[in-house]
Amino acid sequence: MTLPKSTAKSPETVATVVDLPCQDCDSGSSLAAKGFCCRDFRSTLGSFATGVTVVTALAPDGRPIGVTISSFNSVSLDPPLILWSLSLISPNLEAFRNASNYSINILSAEQQNLSDRFASRSNDRFADIQLRSGLGGAPLIEGCCAWFECSNEAHYPGGDHLIFIGRVEGFAQGTAEAPLIFHNGRYRQLEDSQAAE
Repeated sequence: MTLPKSTAKSPETVATVVDLPCQDCDSGSSLAAKGFCCRDFRSTLGSFATGVTVVTALAPDGRPIGVTISSFNSVSLDPPLILWSLSLISPNLEAFRNASNYSINILSAEQQNLSDRFASRSNDRFADIQLRSGLGGAPLIEGCCAWFECSNEAHYPGGDHLIFIGRVEGFAQGTAEAPLIFHNGRYRQLEDSQAAE
């Protein structure tokens, strides 16, 4: 593993993070903090509701790549920066790390099937999806709530994930208003409080 840019030496490697069995449960996952059960920790993290996005880019061979993430967040308004993270064992880690640009596609409530597709191991994730080309060729998925087109600004180690910082070079809002939400291990819908009155 090569060290990501914008960081000093990191003691962590894929092997030290991924290959250790959990001492507290049978989930097969490792957890560095003793006394934490992996399954309980993940379940508690799920108490925080998030939006769902698909991050897309072009691999070095020119093929589109994409992955479902919920770790998207804003970092800074000036300069405009966002962040997201990707597992160190993702088969697309190096392609995303080396991409000049990537796009953050904020999924709408009607795009749950795309979230499932890009979270799967399918090799044909982009089949029959309406796309347009963004900065650096990174695909933009039609029908989303919003899009952020980012240059690949920096990477930082984050335990068993790599944290990506993106500099926003362009953004737009779509016509879809209701976002796809994930909470407590399942998809949710936002309730319009005005419609309920």
